[in-house]
Amino acid sequence: MRLKNTELFSYTSEYLTRNGRPWFPVMGEFHYSRYPDSYWEESLYKMKACGVDVVSAYVIWIHHEEEEGEYLFSGCRDLHKFLVTAKKCGLLVFLRIGPWCHGEVRNGGFPDWLLEKDFVPRTNDENYLSCVKRYYERIFMEVKGLLHKDGGPVIGVQIENEYGHCGGLTGEEGEDHMRRLKRLAVGAGFDVPYYTATGWGGAVTGGMLPVLGGYCDAPWDPRITELEPSVNYVFTQERNDRNIGSDLGMGEGLTWPWDKFPYLTAELGGGIQVTRHRRPVAAAADIGAMTLTKLGCGANLLGYYMYHGGTNPHGKRNTLQESRESGYPNDLPEYSYDFNAPIREYGQISDTGLELKLYAMFLHDFGEAFCEMKTFIPEDSPQDPNDTVRLRSAVRRKGNSGYLFVNNYQRRKQMADHQGVTLNVRLPDGDISYEAQDIRDGDYFFYPFHLPVGEHAVLISASASPLCILHRTDGERYIFYGDREPHFRIEGDPGKKELIHISREDARHAWKMEFGTEEYLAVCNYPIVEEGGSCKVLFRTGETEELEIRVYPELPTVPRGFVKTGNEGIFTRYSQRISRNTPSCNLQKEEKQSSDEECRYRIELDYAEETEAEDVFLKLDYVGESLELFIDGKKEGDHFYTGQIWEIGLKRFGFPENVDITVHRLKRDMPVYLEQWPDLPEEGACRIHRLTAEAEYKLFF
Repeated sequence: MRLKNTELFSYTSEYLTRNGRPWFPVMGEFHYSRYPDSYWEESLYKMKACGVDVVSAYVIWIHHEEEEGEYLFSGCRDLHKFLVTAKKCGLLVFLRIGPWCHGEVRNGGFPDWLLEKDFVPRTNDENYLSCVKRYYERIFMEVKGLLHKDGGPVIGVQIENEYGHCGGLTGEEGEDHMRRLKRLAVGAGFDVPYYTATGWGGAVTGGMLPVLGGYCDAPWDPRITELEPSVNYVFTQERNDRNIGSDLGMGEGLTWPWDKFPYLTAELGGGIQVTRHRRPVAAAADIGAMTLTKLGCGANLLGYYMYHGGTNPHGKRNTLQESRESGYPNDLPEYSYDFNAPIREYGQISDTGLELKLYAMFLHDFGEAFCEMKTFIPEDSPQDPNDTVRLRSAVRRKGNSGYLFVNNYQRRKQMADHQGVTLNVRLPDGDISYEAQDIRDGDYFFYPFHLPVGEHAVLISASASPLCILHRTDGERYIFYGDREPHFRIEGDPGKKELIHISREDARHAWKMEFGTEEYLAVCNYPIVEEGGSCKVLFRTGETEELEIRVYPELPTVPRGFVKTGNEGIFTRYSQRISRNTPSCNLQKEEKQSSDEECRYRIELDYAEETEAEDVFLKLDYVGESLELFIDGKKEGDHFYTGQIWEIGLKRFGFPENVDITVHRLKRDMPVYLEQWPDLPEEGACRIHRLTAEAEYKLFF
């Protein structure tokens, strides 16, 4: 007998609900078919450790039915296994079932054979809808039994993508098409609490719950010059980002009443996927400042696209990336879909992942009350992203309780410094003023006011951001972070509840852990991931290194293999001396195979005998237009040059002894946008400057 799920998911005009209470989840996109199924579980646990509650995923048609009638649901395409794994990891799932998805996939996800039919896709043609019906029904065969109502993780389905904005019908015809697609999905068996549709740029939604997005740059823009400043760094009541998908459709306003639905994001850029002609690099601060701004603007769902990078699978007919050859406006890497995401193409938790964890931890402990807070934007807060002089701010509050948001960050722009600023918040029962402070170019933060601390105390104000609450039997600890004096002003008796302040850098490297019934805060330079009830540290090492973890409060017992080495402020230090082997790598240029346009290299690897390494990463510092990766003569990866070091994980290839790299020449006159061009000789360059290898190990803590 299948266990039914008794949890209730719904929404109001302001927020999502879970069991009738306001709910602010964090959602992250992970394309299972772009990542080896052997490593789904560890990646999903990484996402969960970084604060993701809901995994969203495209079900990409061309990945499952490249040849008509020949379905692939095995290996990295095993949708059923992916959903089972998500449930095991304690994550909910939102399936984006198309039929068209875009997603930088060949034909936007449509199989070639569908486009060879004698009908126009994405219309109300009955023959097209018949194909969609068959596809939805086949997908549901893999999903059956894993919907929320059956005790499974699937709580929502997105229908189509950017319909009426990037192709498709508009107006009432488009609305009717979306309603018909929803009926087909429901008829196939998709009975879920949430049905959504992307709602930006004039897209039609068919009455479904609209979700929105925003990116810090636009690599799809045809220009190879600096773009206008992104509007996603100013506080505004405007929910629409007209720049999304502007390569495929003209940005327009919203087609649905914004006051009838909560402000939900499903495509807040967790990074950016580069194109051949345009290669912006999304830094952690780019995504962090944009996230803070969206929170201040009133967003009640942080949905990141992408959250986990990946690699396009091999196709039968063609490579499966978006390309100009396939009729789309951009050329993408054949394989790499790294996206500079919080978790990268080979499973590395990036600086962006650490940055976004700050907000996820806050929302897990403070999100319920935060959902009910409305946005108020001061009249003097600029709405124009070109305004780099005036200070940007917003307030979210319910009654007298809430948060002040300040953003003095604009990607690729220098903002004015502000000396001795006294921040003020206007409230119904009297204003709040914070201690004078300097706000520098690049600063972004949020401060609480009238924050309840238990039942008998109120934090009137603090010049620090809340991170989380440690729930403990001997009293809750409220953890705040920042690099200024916090100036806690509290009224009432907090009892056993304590206010703790740590640095922003410590907060980025902080992880909540549970031992028994108690919660602890651990600070470590390496990620700490809980897998099946055990905490594991993912560390990279040379031959010898000391691993240090600082924990608050002190643990009741010293973890196995560690020694207690003292105290540092409120933290207790635990250390372990580690001796591990790092593979050696030898780089050789293949002179005979190289040419004027490309340089070929062979990398020989010598792995330590009986190594226990979880993975081995090659790090290539190179200059070239792009590079290609070959394993045993087969192309397995590629990279468009951005100036970043390219990192490749070798475990998915079985730790090969030889790796071949081809670097293509970068020339000064190439029509490519780079944020920073390297110094190039007249003939251009294609060379690897430096190669290193690092081993990653898992250590139980």
